[in-house]
Amino acid sequence: MNDLEKNDMNEEQSTDLVKLDDLLVNSTNVVAPPEYKKMLQNIHETMPAIIQDSGNFHKSHSQFMMAMLDVTAITPVRRVKHILAEIHRTKMALEEAHFRTAKSQIELRQLQNKLEDYFEDPLDRELLEIEILEKQVGLKNAENAMQGAIRKMSFFVSNYKNVLKAMGKDHISEEDYEKEEDRYHIMTAMKQALIAARARGGSIDEGNQIYMFDMGINGAQAQVEITRYLQMEQELMSQGKMPTYEMTMAWLEACANRFAGCAMRSAEYRGWELLDKKSLHQASVDEVMESMENKEENV
Repeated sequence: MNDLEKNDMNEEQSTDLVKLDDLLVNSTNVVAPPEYKKMLQNIHETMPAIIQDSGNFHKSHSQFMMAMLDVTAITPVRRVKHILAEIHRTKMALEEAHFRTAKSQIELRQLQNKLEDYFEDPLDRELLEIEILEKQVGLKNAENAMQGAIRKMSFFVSNYKNVLKAMGKDHISEEDYEKEEDRYHIMTAMKQALIAARARGGSIDEGNQIYMFDMGINGAQAQVEITRYLQMEQELMSQGKMPTYEMTMAWLEACANRFAGCAMRSAEYRGWELLDKKSLHQASVDEVMESMENKEENV
């Protein structure tokens, strides 16, 4: 084949390759009934607006859901732990997507180079064009997913800093985490017990009674605290007032103070040491930053 014929074929390639945005319309080659052509044309005409509005999403949850329904830890250090877990999962997903995308981009260039020099069987050439289009669609979808993941990660990073600021800290240690666990589990057990009691005529359910027993909390005393709180709510509502979230949180904080030390006494009875400082992660923020700087210098 001479150069003129090759140039003609390259021009055909530029006009024959299906544009990504026209992919659905060109599906009429597969979908035979003529009435589908009108449906696909309707989709095609609206697709630019759909693509633009879809760019607002490409992530699993809204910021509201992530803040109010995903990260529900009742104490601040536990909130930080959950936020860091979400950041870590998203970071890992982005890293995996980065490597998959990098490989796909190389494979796409390989296919495009192969197509430029391929002038033999026209059907094989069409298959190459379809493989190229498939790679392009996959890369575009991956780009959308990665953008959503970046927005999700940015949201969690911002709130990681917000929670630390509210705590008056610039970082947390494993010791901070371990020391708060007693308070976290007391408040979580009492929160769950309160919710269960609302649906059970005021009685704590068996599961939360077991939870509290395992932490050394007397279930009968916990029931008394629940009953008193529910009575206080009823009195407020009888006066036309609505109990607030802040009021419930203040009560949970008071419960954490009241039952503080129960777990420690239970652990001592069983021969456990709840906080072994020799078994904690000791790296400070300064050490981590210094390590990162050393890695950058060695690159």
